[in-house]
Amino acid sequence: MQREKVRQAYGSVADLYIDLFGTSQQVDPDDLAFIGRHLAGQPGTVLDLGCGPGHLTGHLRSLGVDARGIDLVPEFITHARATHPGVEFHLGSFENLDVAAGSVDGILAWYSLIHLPPPEFDGVLGEFRRAVAPGGRLVLGFFDADEVGPFDHKVVTAYRWPPDEVSERLSRAGFREVDRHQRPSEGGHRPHAAIAAVAE
Repeated sequence: MQREKVRQAYGSVADLYIDLFGTSQQVDPDDLAFIGRHLAGQPGTVLDLGCGPGHLTGHLRSLGVDARGIDLVPEFITHARATHPGVEFHLGSFENLDVAAGSVDGILAWYSLIHLPPPEFDGVLGEFRRAVAPGGRLVLGFFDADEVGPFDHKVVTAYRWPPDEVSERLSRAGFREVDRHQRPSEGGHRPHAAIAAVAE
């Protein structure tokens, strides 16, 4: 039910979202550097889960990564395929990845878990760990907060997470944090956090 609600909500504002966020030039340079630092060196397939318009998938491809995008929203996938020809984009959900166990070398989930109700968070991280080969990388971007809680996101209800809580849940799922990036609230933007972790 939540997945369908998110799909419909983003589908209804897809054109506006693409205009506002649809290129890598609209991403903070520090975020691009963090993503590149942890995923550019991965030798095999990297999945960009919740890829949206495909801008970060395209960015990873420009760094030589075999990146493939997956998203719930048909409008985003249509745009991504048109904008990044030659890159694989598929409709799908990160809750049940259509890949063999240990078959990918990295996952980027950049703000794609923010609408996930907290009780479902651990199950999704477990699915990520199933998909990622030992030694593979996971990079998460999310809204920072002192405690887990919902807020009124402009598209549909989202959740903030304390980085330490995310790190603990990653550890329980079989990942080990190797790097963290935080940015305070500024210019109307909410506090941001990112964690890079390795599959053990």
